[in-house]
Amino acid sequence: MELTPLRYFRAIVNAGHMTRAARELGVTQPALSAVVKKLEAEVGAELLHRTGRGVEPTDAGRVLLAHAEDAIRAAESGVKAVRELLGLERGSIRVGGGATATAYILPPVVSTVRKKHPGLRFFVREAGSAQVAQAVASGELDLGIITLPVPKHMAADLTVVPLVQDELRLITPAGHPLRSRPGRGDKPETPRRAIDRRKLPASPLGADAVLPTRRPGPPGTFAWVDLAGEPFVAFEAGTAVRAIIDDAARAAGVTLSVVMELRSIESIKRMVAAGIGVALVSRFALSEGEGLLCGDQPLRRQLGLVRRKDRTAPVATTQFVQSLTKWAAGR
Repeated sequence: MELTPLRYFRAIVNAGHMTRAARELGVTQPALSAVVKKLEAEVGAELLHRTGRGVEPTDAGRVLLAHAEDAIRAAESGVKAVRELLGLERGSIRVGGGATATAYILPPVVSTVRKKHPGLRFFVREAGSAQVAQAVASGELDLGIITLPVPKHMAADLTVVPLVQDELRLITPAGHPLRSRPGRGDKPETPRRAIDRRKLPASPLGADAVLPTRRPGPPGTFAWVDLAGEPFVAFEAGTAVRAIIDDAARAAGVTLSVVMELRSIESIKRMVAAGIGVALVSRFALSEGEGLLCGDQPLRRQLGLVRRKDRTAPVATTQFVQSLTKWAAGR
């Protein structure tokens, strides 16, 4: 049995009047009457009888209507499922993130998802956390991976899911003294390496100011005092990761000697390898055991996933989020 006649029959019963139902359906009243006659012939029973106000279903009509409702709901559910499948196979996801997310988190996750659904397209935007959060809040992006917390003025509009904890590590040029620091206890006090003070920025304490020293920490660590006077390759000012670094250095009483600002982590790593200076980058940008940990206090940040609260996520987006959280669980 075709579903269109059943939908017409349901509309007639709901309207209680043939002419009114025809008007709502956008068909003529004779055409609607013909549909009813065809249904009655098919089931072998009268489905409607006329009243002073219009029409109402007979007992047979009520039975048919109940089954018609089930059939229509099942058909609509099937159409929705197919459309969701097509959205997964031919849909798109707009996602944004900072340098760490776009270069080291998204590639393996996107690769995994596209192996299952090669027709799915991704639009990736690299920007600072505040810009990404704003783009998600405005609807320009479906998802964002940002450094938490969310800016206060956007918190009411966004759903936040903590994703993974990141740690910043110091990278240095080859042969740098910090790479071969002795362990704690080897000497009661180890002086810092010799520094050409002509290359240092002017000290607010005067030309004769003495740089602070530290006790040597465990191998594989650094202290903020070690970076006093060191040429530093930094992330762009205004980014969330730069704020974390600047705040920690300021709390330790150290002013970083920034000689270059970049957005790309790979560019920062190349500048460090070329001997321009030292830098702090995400652990995800480094191989196992690479980079020095902060011995004063761990330099950690929480990365999270954000999306708008008032939008139902399509099946493609849901699948991507599941893959992303699975990846994060292993890190």
